[in-house]
Amino acid sequence: QVQLVESGGGLVQAGGSLRLSCAASGRTFRSYFMGWFRQAPGKEREFVAAIGGSGGITYYADSVKGRSTISRDNAKNTVYLQMNSLKPEDTAVYYCAGDFYLNHVVRGTADYWGQGTQVTVSS
Repeated sequence: QVQLVESGGGLVQAGGSLRLSCAASGRTFRSYFMGWFRQAPGKEREFVAAIGGSGGITYYADSVKGRSTISRDNAKNTVYLQMNSLKPEDTAVYYCAGDFYLNHVVRGTADYWGQGTQVTVSS
């Protein structure tokens, strides 16, 4: 069983930056693909980014590509999402997800999810 706890959300002006963190419990963290999703009010949850166990493989949604970087520190059991040049349309609750299989993470069917952290970008 893996528990995920996100942090780092908040209110930021357009053009600003935030770094989200997701701390995971468990001793097999590096075995998991990890990802970030977001859900804006009234919208479907959408994929943001994913990363492989060693950190060498990363995937991004077109909406954040070039503005965001996913990374992980396996020694700290933590995955990060650095978001730059934030836009009001980035406003959403951001969720961390983890699974043994990359396609489960990308498709949003991962086994493990955090409770979410709110990101609000003002114009």
